Amino acid sequence: MTSRIGAVLVLSATLVGVSACSNLEAGSSNVETVEAWLAAGQAGQEETISAVEEYMADDGLFYRPRYVGFGFTYDNTDESGKMVVETIVPGGPASTVLQVGDEFMSVRGVEVSIDNRDSGKLSFRGAPGEEVSAVIKRGDELMDIAVTRGTVESTISKSDMIEWMSSADGDDWGDDSFTLHEVVASGDVAYAWTTIANADDVTGKTVETHVVTRFRFNEDGKVVAVSNLRESRFILEQQGFSITR
Repeated sequence: MTSRIGAVLVLSATLVGVSACSNLEAGSSNVETVEAWLAAGQAGQEETISAVEEYMADDGLFYRPRYVGFGFTYDNTDESGKMVVETIVPGGPASTVLQVGDEFMSVRGVEVSIDNRDSGKLSFRGAPGEEVSAVIKRGDELMDIAVTRGTVESTISKSDMIEWMSSADGDDWGDDSFTLHEVVASGDVAYAWTTIANADDVTGKTVETHVVTRFRFNEDGKVVAVSNLRESRFILEQQGFSITR
């Protein structure tokens, strides 16, 4: 499915020309903030960044969805076919083994190349607790390593999110379809129920998911935490994937 930057705020979500209903009075400041936040995310890059700057506290955090894996990223658009570590999640399984700049040479005995890097032949998959062996290049040295799959939990700070969004492609922002169904708030917490849909890159078919986004506020009415739950399995099934053990 096409990666949509605005959806990070679904790590986030957003609102453009949608019909919303709230269970709270229209004057609720937290509800208004959520609706404005969501609206900005679909409106464009500048609007999204401005919303984060205005509505989020300086110590605010975006909570990424948890997953089982290693906790590192690489640039899968690198046309050379290389797999070079770009980021490592603090506290994740890879954090005690890998360093930024490490280059994978082989994984489970399969050489890293442009032909097999994203074909499925090069596999990091497995069950939680399963060890994956690899060979990396660190500087001029080749090293045998092993990383054990585990739970990865991570957050993004306000400043890092703004930096990332500022460097992103502003022409690919928001979702093909977005509906805000409801915003419910109680105390310092507000929840938004939304539905987003985008065209799958491979099939061109529409892939839809419900998203519930949780906002937590401080005493000054600023957002200090944003997290969400979405139908991850349903997304994969719409793309034609099957889930097996």
